[in-house]
Amino acid sequence: MSETSQTKTSQRIVLIRHGETDWSLSGRHTSVTDIPLTPEGERRSVALAPFLENWNFGLVLCSPRLRARRTCDLVGWGGEAVETEDLCEWNYGKYEGLTTAEIRKSVPGWTVFTQPCPDGESAQDVAARVDRVISQVREFGGDTLLVAHAHCLRVLTARWLGMSPESARFFNLETGRWSLLGYEHENPVLKVWSAPPA
Repeated sequence: MSETSQTKTSQRIVLIRHGETDWSLSGRHTSVTDIPLTPEGERRSVALAPFLENWNFGLVLCSPRLRARRTCDLVGWGGEAVETEDLCEWNYGKYEGLTTAEIRKSVPGWTVFTQPCPDGESAQDVAARVDRVISQVREFGGDTLLVAHAHCLRVLTARWLGMSPESARFFNLETGRWSLLGYEHENPVLKVWSAPPA
């Protein structure tokens, strides 16, 4: 294996879902609404800092939403972060602020992965955004930190693995947790998922 190939396939990508908010706690779909972390969300984010301080991230990308930026600050990498709209949460359109149960009163069986969000994004729309992030990460080639949102990071993980964006429904991701993407030989893999602070 060439030095370039070895460097690329040793690349590690840490994903952080932002800490808890009042809306994430109650299951309300949160995209463009800029709400702060709860005290518990702040505490869990701070708890990730000792684990992340041992990494040497050459690239840190963060959603511009307040909850993601605050999390990035609390885990110790806010000063190095570059904000990108491509890591914003799925735009839920008219379903912003609603729970799945509330949406299903008018659309039985609705899920964000299989049915539309009126005036919002589709799974393919989100995939197009995270595909750009993946291209940037792979071009960089070194250890990378991504701080963003549940549905966005779930779709990104599916796309990293070469799966359809709808396959993201299989990856449940809790607030304030870390995950790890990387390679086994030349194959993109999922190494750790939705882990609490070490």
